[in-house]
Amino acid sequence: MDINKMLAELRQEREQIEEAVMTLERLARGRGRRRGRPPAWMAQVKKRGRPPGSKNRPKAEAKAAASKIAVA
Repeated sequence: MDINKMLAELRQEREQIEEAVMTLERLARGRGRRRGRPPAWMAQVKKRGRPPGSKNRPKAEAKAAASKIAVA
């Protein structure tokens, strides 16, 4: 085999490995809290308002629930 060809291939592999290491280092550094507006898909997941079954209900529902308790 040609030694010069082997050296060229090894140098190319070394460059690729160095690039991969640098990329992973950048990812490791950037794992803190992100600043700014969240992505659109994340905003769609979050729902605004109270969760279902919460104790604060609209007045009409609260009166109906209170009357059911009083009847029982």
